[in-house]
Amino acid sequence: MVERKSGLTWLSHLVLLLGVLTVALPLYITVIASTQSAEEIARASPISLMPSSHFMDTYRLALFGGPSFQGGVIVPAWPMMKVSLISALIISIGKIAISLLSAFAIVYFRFPLRGLVFWMVFVTLMLPVEVRIGPTYDVVATLGLLNSYAGLTIPLIASATATFLFRQFFLTVPDELTEAARMDGAGPMRFFWDVLLPLSKTSIAALFVIQFIYGWNQYLWPLLVTTSEDMYPVVMGIRRLISTESTPDWNIVMANVVLAMIPPMIIIMLMQKWFVKGLVDSEK
Repeated sequence: MVERKSGLTWLSHLVLLLGVLTVALPLYITVIASTQSAEEIARASPISLMPSSHFMDTYRLALFGGPSFQGGVIVPAWPMMKVSLISALIISIGKIAISLLSAFAIVYFRFPLRGLVFWMVFVTLMLPVEVRIGPTYDVVATLGLLNSYAGLTIPLIASATATFLFRQFFLTVPDELTEAARMDGAGPMRFFWDVLLPLSKTSIAALFVIQFIYGWNQYLWPLLVTTSEDMYPVVMGIRRLISTESTPDWNIVMANVVLAMIPPMIIIMLMQKWFVKGLVDSEK
């Protein structure tokens, strides 16, 4: 029996509270700064921790663009958010679809060098992005996929990690299910669609959340393959606001940061139950 000690309980709660404050304070400052005007942020040193009355004006300017406080022009955020959303959905859904099919083939089909094929896929985990990014860019440029959704997403769709996770899960599926499906006359794809997919829904949900956030936060690859402002994702838009020659409009920057956090937060809140279950479910 574990004895509870009040001192350790208070200490653990204190450490937890400090951790929450460490994470939450920058987010709070970001939200507060997005409600203030550029003049208020420029005058205040340090920045005020109280919300201001410029919430609607700041977010309207961030979303739809217009003249900035410094005399420049603010690029609207909603087209960049659309690019990020479409790219993230294509990457996450594409990764899951390809990984499911590749893991299904590796586990349930007998073909020569099956083990070698799996390890060749798995070894790609050891290759950092920087090693592959040069040849990948050359292929994308040769195929004329620059400044397109295909160029933004197709090179990022394959996932050795997701293939490995689905393979490990498929190996735990009882052989009796396979035999029962075969006796009922189900073909390979019918077995995949009616048996494996329903059993994999929690794993799919967990991977969807992870891969959506991965696709939404892409910066390095879009920086290489996009030169047109119409194809900039929101992360590049935030970086461009900060890297202006004049002093940035920090209220607009913070508003863009808040807007960029909203879609991943919505995905996490909507799929939190499935995400946690897919990671910790021991009955799979």
